[in-house]
Amino acid sequence: MPDGTLNAVCTEETGSEEDLYEELHTPGHHYSHRGGGGEQLAINELISDGNVVCAEALWDHVTMDDQELGFKAGDVIEVMDATNREWWWGRVADGEGWFPASFVRLRVNQDEPADDYEAPRVGAGETNASVPEAPSCKDQMRTNVINEILSTERDYIKHLRDICEGYVRQCRKREDMFSEEQLRTIFGNIEDIYRCQKAFVKALEQKFNTERPHLSELGACFLEHQADFQIYSEYCNNHPNACVELSRLTKLSKYVYFFEACRLLQRMIDISLDGFLLTPVQKICKYPLQLAELLKYTPPQHRDFKNVEAALHAMKNVAQLINERKRRLENIDKIAQWQSSIEDWEGEDLLVRSSELIYSGELTRVTQPQAKSQQRMFFLFDRQLIYCKKDLLRRDVLYYKGRLDMDDLVVVDVEDGKDRDLHVSVKNAFRLYCGATGDSHLLCARKLEQKQRWLKAFAREREQVRLDQETGFSITEVQRKQAMLNASKQQATGKPKAVGRPSYLTRHKHPALLTSQPQQVLVLAEPRRKPSNFWQSISRLAPFRK
Repeated sequence: MPDGTLNAVCTEETGSEEDLYEELHTPGHHYSHRGGGGEQLAINELISDGNVVCAEALWDHVTMDDQELGFKAGDVIEVMDATNREWWWGRVADGEGWFPASFVRLRVNQDEPADDYEAPRVGAGETNASVPEAPSCKDQMRTNVINEILSTERDYIKHLRDICEGYVRQCRKREDMFSEEQLRTIFGNIEDIYRCQKAFVKALEQKFNTERPHLSELGACFLEHQADFQIYSEYCNNHPNACVELSRLTKLSKYVYFFEACRLLQRMIDISLDGFLLTPVQKICKYPLQLAELLKYTPPQHRDFKNVEAALHAMKNVAQLINERKRRLENIDKIAQWQSSIEDWEGEDLLVRSSELIYSGELTRVTQPQAKSQQRMFFLFDRQLIYCKKDLLRRDVLYYKGRLDMDDLVVVDVEDGKDRDLHVSVKNAFRLYCGATGDSHLLCARKLEQKQRWLKAFAREREQVRLDQETGFSITEVQRKQAMLNASKQQATGKPKAVGRPSYLTRHKHPALLTSQPQQVLVLAEPRRKPSNFWQSISRLAPFRK
């Protein structure tokens, strides 16, 4: 880490230190972490004057030394010194220590709104009409949040433009270094995101009330564009592939030099390409945080209150959808490994049509002729029901016996008693009818509770398929092939085969599907730690010696 030397150089964009200091001292002062030297000085001036400056943790910080401060995402940290650009000193709960400034953002509104300001008194010869209406403290704080949303959107648009023009465009010129498929892997659909975000920020600016900013109606704008944000799902799903491909390419010096030349040519800050490409993943997860803050300072009688409330709900759903897809894609490797552990597998790979295990368990299959009974292990995936036979001696080994197409099946509950087709007495049974062939399959559970769980599982399977069709979720051919390749490599290492019911397949017997009441599922990726000489220079920061 660099030493504590303060860079007090101010740019035209940030203004003078005095102006910033005055801004931070106004009622309902507004903080926005940009990392400029002037702002750091202003923050430290406020701290030295006895003001409490708070920051909100964006990521978990796991301590690597007893002088570092550990915290969880969402924790509120009191910033006690921000002299250094990269590492700040702060306090949370009963602990104090150093923490990376990039892991937090300063709160937009540092103080809770006090009572509304008293209206200016009318002097002699003045009328109420001649006195401008003073904004209340609550109005000022809502203005601060709105300004923060617009400011971060403008910064984000510049960030996307730099990536598209500084990297994507330059890479396309070098067909000798990059194929179109490689570029799609590295950058995903970031150009589509750039186009959508340009339209979104333009719409936000149109909703901004320049004369009375606190009356701006941004909630309606988020609702109008909520469908556009679903394109982030494709980007977030592809991002791990982008990291793998970049890691492979940057082992070659010519790609390292090329990417650095792109950055310098575009005059972008000193961050690696994978750091730039992480930003859209972080951005889509920050929208619910910003809307929650906007709602906090929006009074119920405000025209935008219901829209902000609905927008917060909608953006949480978008974040939940992205996280659900991320979880599904992380599971495809495990499903491929499970398939590779099954003996005598026949037909197409499971991942061609399925990506989620809905339920599994042992059932008795009653077949003709003579109503023969067979104990089989059944695995219900989306679109497919796989059944296997256990090895008589090695009960952890399964043999593939067949599959049923769930898109062509009708599930019917069967009452206890004599079955009309097979002329045998059955209990806890249900029948699967195949529409295409007219075949039927009679299955019996050991207990009534197990039968009821299976019937509910079949309903969930149909709901899962419906949701996937609505949201456009699917596994690409590249993802499927990669998962199967990984599974075959693992199998070749001689590792023991998975047991009949692997823990990763059975722990989600009742998988939670998307509902109208989303849970808190926001996940912010943690930035990389950069090597630093932090501990070598720590002794120079005298105020915090122990």
